[in-house]
Amino acid sequence: MAMRPLRSLLSFEEALKVCLEKTEPIERRESVPLAEAGGRVLCEDITASSDVPAFDRAAMDGYAVLAQDTYQAGTLKPAALEVIETLYAGDLAKKKVGPGTCTEVATGVKLPPGADGVVRVEDTERVGSRVSIRRPIHPGQYVSRRGEDVRRGTVVLRAGNLLTPSRVGVLAAVGRAEAPVYERARVHIIASGEEVVEPGQPLADGRVYNINSYSLAAIVQDTGARATLAGIVADDRASIRRAIEEGLDCDVVVFSAGSSVGERDILVDVMQEVGKVLFHGIAVKPGKPTLFGRVGRTLLFGMPGYPTSCLSNAYMMLVPMLRKMMRLPVRQEERAQASLSTRIVSVTGRHQFYTVRLDDGEALPAFKESGAITSMSEADGYIEIPANVDLVEKGEKVLVRRF
Repeated sequence: MAMRPLRSLLSFEEALKVCLEKTEPIERRESVPLAEAGGRVLCEDITASSDVPAFDRAAMDGYAVLAQDTYQAGTLKPAALEVIETLYAGDLAKKKVGPGTCTEVATGVKLPPGADGVVRVEDTERVGSRVSIRRPIHPGQYVSRRGEDVRRGTVVLRAGNLLTPSRVGVLAAVGRAEAPVYERARVHIIASGEEVVEPGQPLADGRVYNINSYSLAAIVQDTGARATLAGIVADDRASIRRAIEEGLDCDVVVFSAGSSVGERDILVDVMQEVGKVLFHGIAVKPGKPTLFGRVGRTLLFGMPGYPTSCLSNAYMMLVPMLRKMMRLPVRQEERAQASLSTRIVSVTGRHQFYTVRLDDGEALPAFKESGAITSMSEADGYIEIPANVDLVEKGEKVLVRRF
């Protein structure tokens, strides 16, 4: 097979637009235990089946009283009441509070019958079974009323809500043991190349370890999607076609390598046979030889084999797609202004993602070359150099987008 250069390159913006336009939100649904619901997206409205709280309860540690017994209370002339009972969390009153009496209560305890308010413990002084009230209260003071937080029948969460920790708490508050959510995206990850071997195996001369499958899986899982590793396939049509077909029950199939312009560039040919190639080649550095297509409802990425190129494209393109699939909000990037520590010469006509380290307000180049995984692992983030810029001077202020 002759080498075939990438003749028509999409801009990064055009390529990302194509990717997102072809990405559909997942409709599959499941129910997950509440302990696993954080970070998921609700697929139906949640209605409270009971009031929250379900009863009038003490909002402070102190004494449940008849408010009228405290009206004349003051520091110089406190009201004296008889303590008839003590209630701790979960206790139910056995006695009714009447004129001249009170019940000692912990925060959250169901208000005993007869009482209509709570005096804070810091506003009292107790000697034996007698307590002196030094400050008056009004009816309902320091009491959380039944349904004050949530009324029965109220919609407390909406379909499409991201389950933050506080929203998981809402589900627990209304008694839901499970959360109805959209399924997570499923990503099938394949490495290709006769030179690639799995970590842990002996490394023969001329071979390289399978870096990309594991770094891609980490990105996928960090996004909240499910990653399955299909291993390493040979660079021949039958093997690659079989690998694609085995991944068609997933939402995305990601190949690493197999999309270069070398003589073993077979993936694009197989894609044209079994599906549709949407683009092949992007005007970016690193990551130029990137393939994107579709087979039925499954999207397929052919990532470059070099680790920096592969990871860069995964961050810039695959992650936004997965977030859209899973109905997650657009991720808000952390950004930092820094001064460039050295001049950078870029390639005109290609949008460059240039990795940097941050040190005391300076952005220091971390990029070595596309084959160096440390170009990413030693970086704090990246700067973007537009396609029409060929030089960024030392000392120039740059915007660093943190990983």
